[in-house]
Amino acid sequence: MLSDDRLFPADPGVRRLARRLYQHVREMPIVSPHGHCDPELLAADRPIVDPAGELVTRDHYLLRMLYSQGVPLEALGVSPTGGGGAETDGRRIWRLLADHYHLFRATPSKLWLDFTIQHVFGLDCALGPQTADRIYDHLVERLADADFRPRRLFERCHIEFLATTDPAVDPLEHHDVIRRSGWRGTVVPTFRPDGVVDPDRPDFATGLVTLGAMTGEDTGTWDGYLRALRARRAAFAAAGATATDHGHQSASTADLPSSEAAQLFQRIRKGDHQPAEAELFRAQMLVEMAAMSMDDGLVMQLHAGSWRGHNARLTTRYGPDMGADIPRSMDYVASLEPLLDRFGNEPALTLIVYTLDESSYSRELAPLAGHYPALKLGPPWWFHDSPEGIRRFRRLVTETAGFANTVGFSDDARSLLTIPARHDMARRIDAGFLAGLLAEHRLEEEEAFEVAEDLAHRLARAAFGVPAPTLTV
Repeated sequence: MLSDDRLFPADPGVRRLARRLYQHVREMPIVSPHGHCDPELLAADRPIVDPAGELVTRDHYLLRMLYSQGVPLEALGVSPTGGGGAETDGRRIWRLLADHYHLFRATPSKLWLDFTIQHVFGLDCALGPQTADRIYDHLVERLADADFRPRRLFERCHIEFLATTDPAVDPLEHHDVIRRSGWRGTVVPTFRPDGVVDPDRPDFATGLVTLGAMTGEDTGTWDGYLRALRARRAAFAAAGATATDHGHQSASTADLPSSEAAQLFQRIRKGDHQPAEAELFRAQMLVEMAAMSMDDGLVMQLHAGSWRGHNARLTTRYGPDMGADIPRSMDYVASLEPLLDRFGNEPALTLIVYTLDESSYSRELAPLAGHYPALKLGPPWWFHDSPEGIRRFRRLVTETAGFANTVGFSDDARSLLTIPARHDMARRIDAGFLAGLLAEHRLEEEEAFEVAEDLAHRLARAAFGVPAPTLTV
């Protein structure tokens, strides 16, 4: 049984204040502006058949811990890129997780999964080797129920807005099906152009060809390439997108003269470039994307500070997103200067920066966000969307950037089933932080309750330009 006081401060007086603040925002609708749920699930609205595939195989938080303890990824349902060899029996995968569930003690993964089992599926039973089959059978039974069909689940979880993350050349057919279905849930794409702006991606060259074919533009020229990107952004906006997302290894930006950018593009396109030029091209494209955001109004997200696919052997065998991303140090002051020199003073641009480099919070990011109108701080991400990670974030950035230069919470979830757990955790941690400020008389009670609403709901709606809800939740 999960304690009603979980994650609240230990001090009894502050805990009482945290309870009141949490209860005030507990049932507020969920705005999920950044995540990786599959839009096909909501387009088809078919039942989720296998809880192990949904909750284990898709969850790279679980995969990385189990892999670190010697559990083969094939045994968890992950297929090698060449195909074959992966476990397909969901019950066996679930039992394997249960046998190793002790590895997740005191981790957010355990908090999320315990919450999902208890509050989403309504089963008061701790996961372990003796209960694995009982829980698995219960989950299978509930998922077959009409109330657990994806769209009904979306509604029952009080989700007001859900943004997926989609490649620039995605045809967006699943989003089109959702819009045309008459269902009133708001599910929108997010424009993720990494595959056509990062020369180090193995699919870069083919991505340029596909981009040109989709838009009718000549992506062999710099001007045609930029027109093609604008056309795809327009298609995403027409499908409801409010944001772009950029997953770069660094936060480097560059603002080259147009003629130099065109020459660089030709070297990149032909593969006649050095590693430093690939980094320069990525840096240039961040500024180009900011310029396009000034024109079309799409919010710009930058996820930097992650060495993606650090385990090259694992990435080669299984592909990306297997839990091998590792935090790395960043220099945001110097890296963002070219972009901020050009656009940082423009309130019409919203650039949301996420990082895995916590050392930059108070030294660089909070001072930058506390000054430039265009810059806001994204919430803790990947390793840091955890109880201690959220606490550290609030403690390190609030005094310098305030609350209004942050954007609430993004769950970054890969499954609808875990979205409520992640938001519940964030709301509890934020309630505890605000309770501490209230107890120290650094906030008045009315202010604390107002900020609690901001962090749970309003800041994300405002930052991401979330439209008025069409679904009563």
